[in-house]
Amino acid sequence: MNWDLSGRVVAITGGASGIGLACAKASIGAGARVVIIDRAEDRLAAVTRELGANAFALQVDLTDPASVATMMPRILEQVGQLDVFHANAGTYVGGDILGGDPDAWDRMLNLNINAVFRTVHAVLPHMAERRTGDIIVTSSVAGHVPVMWEPVYTASKHAIQAFVHTLRRQVARHGIRVGEVSPGIAVTPLLDDWPKENLQKMLETGGVLQPKEIAEAVMFMLTRPREVTIRDIVILPQNQDI
Repeated sequence: MNWDLSGRVVAITGGASGIGLACAKASIGAGARVVIIDRAEDRLAAVTRELGANAFALQVDLTDPASVATMMPRILEQVGQLDVFHANAGTYVGGDILGGDPDAWDRMLNLNINAVFRTVHAVLPHMAERRTGDIIVTSSVAGHVPVMWEPVYTASKHAIQAFVHTLRRQVARHGIRVGEVSPGIAVTPLLDDWPKENLQKMLETGGVLQPKEIAEAVMFMLTRPREVTIRDIVILPQNQDI
């Protein structure tokens, strides 16, 4: 399908890999300029070289409030405006609470929740002043259905769901749309530590999504008429049992 984002500027956190990178490629293909936000400087450089003149690298440590405070001024310095902000960066910790690592939980919660709050807060004044904008947040099916084997991760995504649904109602009067995409299991760097044979079996049986499929859902959200808001999209592999 031919999506059209001509003349728009998109910024994507965690944009140098996985879902974020797929969304960056789709946005550029639709005619947008894309600011790819990530903390991996070498990966940022490689990705922006690959994607060409409409890709802009921005190194930000989303877990550092001082670094986040530089994000929006540097976006405007590079590209002059911001039409779409995609808060995509996140991480995963699963397993039993009994044997879990609270420090690992804290690191995950800081990225999955606090970084989303801070980055969205940072871009809102610009969008409100312009009376237009889109905010997309990458959530998870775990934000809709409590997943027994990932209680803290599930809690982080339920927090994101609550934030998206309340923020949307607050900022609609400023012409800003807010929505979230909730994928099931997808082939991203979060699966890097999976046994290769298990991942291959899931690929063969339709149990895992490709990032491109999630990017297409995001493109659908962004290309609706301005009077239409897609609040939630849940996208699952055919055989994910949840």
